[in-house]
Amino acid sequence: MVVKIYISGISGNKEVKKRQQRVLMILDSKNVQYETIDITEPGKEMEKEFMQANSIAREEDSKYPLPPQIFNEEEYCGDYEDFDLANEVDELEEFLKVAPAAGADSNKSKEIQENGNTTSREPSTDKDAVAVQPESVEDRTTLSSENAQSDEPKESIENDGGTKIEDETVENTVEENVEKNEEKSGDQEKEE
Repeated sequence: MVVKIYISGISGNKEVKKRQQRVLMILDSKNVQYETIDITEPGKEMEKEFMQANSIAREEDSKYPLPPQIFNEEEYCGDYEDFDLANEVDELEEFLKVAPAAGADSNKSKEIQENGNTTSREPSTDKDAVAVQPESVEDRTTLSSENAQSDEPKESIENDGGTKIEDETVENTVEENVEKNEEKSGDQEKEE
């Protein structure tokens, strides 16, 4: 079923123009599929007669109903005032006689509700990037036994894990790393 909006493209009435624009803007924002029918275009006399015969004139001084008039296929939904009221009380789908979006699953984790529109959002690399946590001093100064190598044979100590660590080499390397890290942090402070 298609929602049809009967409009007047050459209306001199500013109120009619504003109402037509508002209806179309709201339908676009709600992602409602619709078809506009301009009853003032040449060759649209049949559509104009259909709108006038199946719509209700709201104003007492007007013999014919004024655009915008809203239909769902051939079924009359209402005019601008009915549309606006339905939008205000959040019953636009009922007013338009359209079913809610098919396949709507409330358990989807990546869907976000924005202004009445449900959209899928993928994480972006620049906004949703994971913050890198700075290493602690212990993390920076701890070395594995594989990286601690020396030309001179040193006394080996067996730790809890059963691997052997050369005691003096580890101490020397840890001290060197601490000094390098202190120099780096001093350089960073100077840059700031």
